[in-house]
Amino acid sequence: MKSPSPILYCHCAYANAVSAEVKHEVLRHLVESGMPFNAVADLCQLSAAKDPALEQFAAQPGLQVVACYPRAVRGLFAAAGAPLPDGDTTILNMREDNAQAIIERVFNPTPTGGEANP
Repeated sequence: MKSPSPILYCHCAYANAVSAEVKHEVLRHLVESGMPFNAVADLCQLSAAKDPALEQFAAQPGLQVVACYPRAVRGLFAAAGAPLPDGDTTILNMREDNAQAIIERVFNPTPTGGEANP
């Protein structure tokens, strides 16, 4: 299984916004797949710190962000001065979708991007 898109996984470490079961299952599949991905402890914390890494992530064409609500993720990047490009970023919502749905979308990304559960 290979995903042509870069992947950014948020572990939501500083809030209980995402089910631990979903986070751990998605992370386990990413690790076991052997495909490259970036994992961050918490996008909220990176945004609050205006971490320059967010600019680097936002600049990656076809980025898939595995985190929470798309509008929240977009807001976090924008607040950090690194807005995500419209139509070229897929945001997968671990707050609403189960692990299997997230995993299927990561390994079979839509060609034009999109958002699950805005």
